Amino acid sequence: MQVRQLALKLIATLSVAAIAGCAVITDRQSSSRVTEAEREFPPEGQFIDVGGRQVHAVVEGAGPDVILIHGAGGNTREFTFSFMDRLTDRYRVIVFDRPGLGYTDRVSDAYEGAFNTDAESPAEQAAMLHAAAETLGVEKAIVLGHSYGGAVALAWALNHPDSVAGVVDVAGVSHPWPGDLGAYYTVNGSAIGGAVIPPLISAFASDKQIEDAVSGIFAPQPVPEGYIDHIGATLTIRPANFRANTRQVNTLRPHIVDMAARYPDELTMPVEIIHGDADTTVPLSIHSIPLSERAPNANLTVLQGVGHMPHHANPQAVEDAIDRIAAQTGLR
Repeated sequence: MQVRQLALKLIATLSVAAIAGCAVITDRQSSSRVTEAEREFPPEGQFIDVGGRQVHAVVEGAGPDVILIHGAGGNTREFTFSFMDRLTDRYRVIVFDRPGLGYTDRVSDAYEGAFNTDAESPAEQAAMLHAAAETLGVEKAIVLGHSYGGAVALAWALNHPDSVAGVVDVAGVSHPWPGDLGAYYTVNGSAIGGAVIPPLISAFASDKQIEDAVSGIFAPQPVPEGYIDHIGATLTIRPANFRANTRQVNTLRPHIVDMAARYPDELTMPVEIIHGDADTTVPLSIHSIPLSERAPNANLTVLQGVGHMPHHANPQAVEDAIDRIAAQTGLR
């Protein structure tokens, strides 16, 4: 889940509260909501040690390995809501929290701190999750990534190709976009903005504002019944998670530029691409169409009228893509 819409609605009014001397109240309220969020939405799976850092993973099912990587601001609950259960009858499914999100640690302390504007690259995130997968005994997996997670899945395939049977890219970020990300990321990506704004969002975001933000991500499809109660949206707006998410997105583009140049020669495994033509968050024309043209063994499925959440709007299409790779590579 992404929180940009929510933050844009809150930044102006809540910043005034901070300026008016409400920092102590804000901090207390934020801490209280963090505690409440973690009590209401605890870790769903197990923790894996990677060089002294913890990676949170949910593992279910038996068979060939399928790894699911969530998008910006998300966590394991993105897939445990419903999609994971579609696969566990024939695959061992591993859902990871990406570094800095959910309950997974940052890659290193170099990226921690309220005033720190640095963030993990897709390659660093993929390396941490790959190490965790090896601990779980994964030798070769189908790696699926949604949205920002698509960039991590592609980095995994580029940098650890022997461990990847194929990639399923679901509305994924794969190519550099024109222009910049706008004032939201300029402000929140700065040292001061990143230190001040997240506690305000965490402390004062209302349930209605969160629901509206989630609705914007799913548009034009409706939010599935029960999704908000399951996803743990308040985990996303914990200050540390909020900063990690914003700064990862804010620093993403240069890494994507480098990655895109490698696709024709190095992204040689099967790549299934699933993307809705109504996606305004990660546009089809900027990302998945160019990826389908540059990855040698890519297959693009365009879902008519579908927005940014294909695995909810048309889960069968995503499931079929996984099965095609499994059949093509002899995993099943």
